[in-house]
Amino acid sequence: MSAPQYFDRPFNVDGRGRGALTGIDDHVRELIEAVLFTNPGERVNLPDFGCGLRQLIFAPNGDLLATATESLAASALNRWLADWIVVDKLTVTAVESSLTVELNYRRRDTREPQQLSITRS
Repeated sequence: MSAPQYFDRPFNVDGRGRGALTGIDDHVRELIEAVLFTNPGERVNLPDFGCGLRQLIFAPNGDLLATATESLAASALNRWLADWIVVDKLTVTAVESSLTVELNYRRRDTREPQQLSITRS
């Protein structure tokens, strides 16, 4: 039996003129990024979806921003992706002009540890 395939995000067309596909690890990462970068109210049928990480780009950097980001991201991931992942550790650090989000998680189906790091400079 072959591994499941999912449409790549953002949607694009492959060399054969078909919707590009991706594997489950990439699909889960793309779901995480969708939750983190979608602003609440951006999706018509899911107005509460997302945590609005993009809105924080122009906020003053510091410990307060890191704490707020950590809280927003953790609650959004647990709410919207609880069927897909278990969040083991979410750390947000602010150093000078950079904000880094470090996420350690496991897919629910395999329990294999995964890591995702996003930095805003």
